[in-house]
Amino acid sequence: MSRVCELTGKGVLVGHKVSHSNRKTKRRFLPNLVNVTLTSDALNRSVRLRVSANGLRSVEHRGGLDAYLMKASDTELSTTLRDLKRDISKKLSA
Repeated sequence: MSRVCELTGKGVLVGHKVSHSNRKTKRRFLPNLVNVTLTSDALNRSVRLRVSANGLRSVEHRGGLDAYLMKASDTELSTTLRDLKRDISKKLSA
């Protein structure tokens, strides 16, 4: 399981750990990922996702999972969320 947010696409960053004597060694900055269950109001079903805390705040800010997916671009979403977005758009257009 990769350490990538399924909503925002945030992943692992690489940088330096700098000691007191200014020696630099490689380190990894991991995203703050949380396992959550979000519900889709349009489809009346729940989806388990691995989302960053920042992505979870974005979902709440935009007014729920359905509103977030309709405004999000397909390139940053995971394949499961792309399918969910397609199902929601079909349901809303019908």
